Amino acid sequence: MAEEQAQPQLALERIYVKDMSLEVPGPSVFTKEWNPELDINLSSNADKLDDDHYQVVLTVSVTAKNSDAAAFIAEVHQAGIFLLKDIPEDQIGQILGAYCPNVLFPYAREVISDIVTRGSFPQLLLAPVNFDQAYAQSQQQAQEQAKVDAEGNA
Repeated sequence: MAEEQAQPQLALERIYVKDMSLEVPGPSVFTKEWNPELDINLSSNADKLDDDHYQVVLTVSVTAKNSDAAAFIAEVHQAGIFLLKDIPEDQIGQILGAYCPNVLFPYAREVISDIVTRGSFPQLLLAPVNFDQAYAQSQQQAQEQAKVDAEGNA
């Protein structure tokens, strides 16, 4: 009798805000006309918790400048615990680097909007992000860098 192959399992088991902050350097920002320049940075990392669980943390940082002065810095570390059981090894990087951040982003986006509004600034809605494309680009850059490093050491 042939041994049954285990079915791959992928599930979000918990989602939570690991850390969040809003920094407003000074009250003078509230006395000027509001015409901000935004700098938005996204990053994610994954840590293996046990054989089947990973914690993925998506960090979203937004720095707003108004009249060349810092208006606010908002940051959230949105985390999730994901079950990855019997997933082929060659698919784990894509899941942790693209799928999981795609799942976490709407929650991080909501937290950023909420803390910015609570800071009495106009609502800030971040545009959707294509983490699949970003992951593919980072993989391509890593391959190109590895190739350059290999040629440099030859």
